[in-house]
This record gives sequence, C-alpha cells and structure tokens, in this order.
Amino acid sequence: MAAEKAEMDKLKKECDGLRTQIEAARKAVNDGSMSAAAGSVASVGRVQLKQRKTLKGHLAKIYAMHWAADSRQMVSASQDGKLLVWDTFTGNKLVAVPLKSAWVMSVAFAPSGNLVASGGLDNICTVYNIKAASPKTLRELDAHTGYLSCCRFLSDSEIITASGDTTCCLWDLETGKQKTIFTNHIGDCMSLALSPDMNLFISGACDSLAKLWDVREGTCKQTFSGHTSDINAIAFFPNANAIVTGSDDCSCKMYDLRSDQEVIGYQDPSLNAGVTSLALSNSGRLIFAGYDDFNCHIWDSLKGEKVGVLSGHDNRVSCTGVPEDGMGVCTGSWDSFLKLWN
Repeated sequence: MAAEKAEMDKLKKECDGLRTQIEAARKAVNDGSMSAAAGSVASVGRVQLKQRKTLKGHLAKIYAMHWAADSRQMVSASQDGKLLVWDTFTGNKLVAVPLKSAWVMSVAFAPSGNLVASGGLDNICTVYNIKAASPKTLRELDAHTGYLSCCRFLSDSEIITASGDTTCCLWDLETGKQKTIFTNHIGDCMSLALSPDMNLFISGACDSLAKLWDVREGTCKQTFSGHTSDINAIAFFPNANAIVTGSDDCSCKMYDLRSDQEVIGYQDPSLNAGVTSLALSNSGRLIFAGYDDFNCHIWDSLKGEKVGVLSGHDNRVSCTGVPEDGMGVCTGSWDSFLKLWN
C-alpha cells in the first residue's frame, strides 16, 4: 500500500512538473495581446441586421439547425418530433422527417445534400436519405451510452458524433460501425466542429475544456482551459488557426492553436446569461452568439466588443448558423421559430 502511495505521489509530482513546463512554454509565445494587435484596425461600427424571414412550421422547441452546402437549404430539429428541410429563399418546407424519438438535440446536413442525421436522448444517431420519394432511415448508429449532443458529416460515408458519455466517435455509414472512439474528456461532450479540411475537429464539454482532435490518428492534440462552466458551443475560425467557444459562464473565448492558449475573451458584465450556440461570419470578424436571454449578440472578434444584437425571439436562442456563402445568419429558438437575418 505504501509503495502504491509513493508511486502515486511521484506521478503527481511529475504531472505538476509537466504542467509548469507547459505554462512556461505558453508564456514564452505569449508576446502580445489581441487588443494591442488589433488597436490600429478600424472598428466595425454598429452591426444592424434586418430580420428577413421567420420560418414557421415547428410546433415545439427547436434545438438545432444546420445549413446545407448550397447555402439555400437548411434542416432544423424540434422536439415536436420532426426534422424539417427548408428552402430558405422561399420559406417553404421541402421535406418533413418524422422521428422515432422526439427528444432530439442535434441535426446535421451532409455535404452532398442527400443525407441528414439527428440524435438526442435516445443515444442513437439516425441517418436519413432525404432524396428518396419519402425520407428513408439509412442507418441507426447505436453504441453511445449517453445522449447524442452533436453530429457532423465528413462525407456520405462518414460521420462524427459527440455524446453525453464523454466520447466522440467516427462512424462508417457503409457498415454502421464505429471506426474510431475519441476519449479524453471527463464531462459530457456538448458540441463539435470540423476544420475546413476535415482532418481535425474540436469538441467542447461539461468539463469546461475544449479539445482539438486528429480524425486520422484518433488522438487528442491540444486541450484549452479557461472557462469556468460547461462549453455549449464551439466553432473554428475560418482560417482554422483559432477556435471560438461559448459557455454557461456567460462568456465566449478565442483560443489560438499555434500559441496553444486563450487570446481574447468576450464578456459583458451586464449580460448575465449562458451562451447556447455560436457561429462566425465568413471573415471571422463577427461572432454571432445565442444566449439564454432570448437574444443573439454580435461580437467583434478582434476588439472583443459587443457590436450588435438580434432580438425577436420569445425564448432561449438554441442554435445559430451562418451559411457557406456567408450571406446571412439564422437563429433558431425554443419559441419554435427560425429567423433569417442579414
């Protein structure tokens, strides 16, 4: 017993030593602040977007939405037990997919536009073919032991899921089997985002950490700490050199992958609500963050200032998304409506 304790103490010491080394390495590359670097950049001014459309059709809280690659179609998931595929130009519904389990938390559109996937408290990621005459269930991916919080397609044959069982998972849709299990978080995984080249992904979890993973190696490459509560939302900066996170601690943060640390935080003392979702403009200059205060607040990512607000929902903004062409932003809410702004 004594030997084991000595061993444990030795390992603890080693961990602390490594921690100090990491901190020192981070300090060495931390040669400036974002506010100083962005000091000479012109300010964005007040960002005022107009509400262009309200998409009505869901009968209960909307939990998730995702744009198709064509920047025109969009899929939304609601706890009325339906996935709806929308033509956002006309506001018409194109496809309605009835779900076996109404407790849906996540939805994703495949890059090809042929498939959508969803999952939630049923612990299953279900993939549907929406190009069939009527939506067909293509696969039920059933191996997570916790709820499914997020899913994203790599292609029509691969998808990554994040779950309340603390793991993320890469699936082969041909076989319906797990290819890689990504384990490192010690709290429920809440969100994930793919890098533009699809070789990396990032995840945010209830252990208040964000992690960077290599899809090909199946390993965790970097860990980012700093939040004091659950990370609910995460996104890559468009150039893939930085990530942005949103948390229940009422703040968003930007972490730089190259210097391996936080570069700037986005918080307003008067804004006492958790961040539920976030999306970045195509330039990366604007961060659209959905909050529990029923609004979507717009931040200037360089200056760390709040530059606008999208208000119109009567309940929590649960999801936000910017289409690939960057021509607007969509907010979805527990008030059962989706709104398009630009």
